Amino acid sequence: MKDTLRQISVILTVLATIVVNVLANALPINGQNTGEISDRFQVYFVPAGYVFSIWGLIYIGLIAFAIFQALPAQRENPRLRATGWWIVLGGLANIIWIFLWHYEQFPLTLAAMLVLLASLIITYLRMGICQVRVSSAEKWAAHVPFSIYLGWITVATVANVTSLLYYLEWDAFGIAAEVWMWIVLAAVLVIAMLMNFTRRDVAYATVILWALAGISVKHAGVPEVAVATWITFALVGLTLVLAFFMHKPGGQQEYAG
Repeated sequence: MKDTLRQISVILTVLATIVVNVLANALPINGQNTGEISDRFQVYFVPAGYVFSIWGLIYIGLIAFAIFQALPAQRENPRLRATGWWIVLGGLANIIWIFLWHYEQFPLTLAAMLVLLASLIITYLRMGICQVRVSSAEKWAAHVPFSIYLGWITVATVANVTSLLYYLEWDAFGIAAEVWMWIVLAAVLVIAMLMNFTRRDVAYATVILWALAGISVKHAGVPEVAVATWITFALVGLTLVLAFFMHKPGGQQEYAG
């Protein structure tokens, strides 16, 4: 019964998350869409509009996961048992973020975003993504979707922080906006490198590369930003390739249970 309740809760939360995100721009909520609000913040760590189309891929992945985890054969899957309620929490945090953002409660949006990020990190770790050997079905319906989702929310969290600091009129200790962007890019690079060398997660890295390319395109007229972002892009890609060269085959383990 507990497993069935978890499966149903995941399905409902995924559907609610997708519906709210779609309505946020279709209605739009509070008379303004998500992108319009984002464009008010004059910060560099925001990609070109087309980059946000990745949400379509995230939605497809979440639907695939919701269906997969609801299958009778997956009811007692230990990885899904260990992550189901965290996924529900993440979906609720996503929905709350949308309403907070559209009603301009920007300081609170960061709290919701951090809850979403934390839930995805826990989900990622408990699923053993890129560390345990699972069936192809589980890989494509669970591991890959949450790699992509975590990759995007990593980017979104950094963007949320930079936007909030702009909203709070933080002067960045007097540092020029372009130099501050270099610092932000360095932080993103460190995160990506850690993921590359510890997980070799191609899906996660690809999302980071997608976002960085979009930032470079949007700010092509600002060489200090565009060039630095392309350099970061190249280093993320290079470290991913190096991680695979350094990896010794047979590193993944079977999941016990």
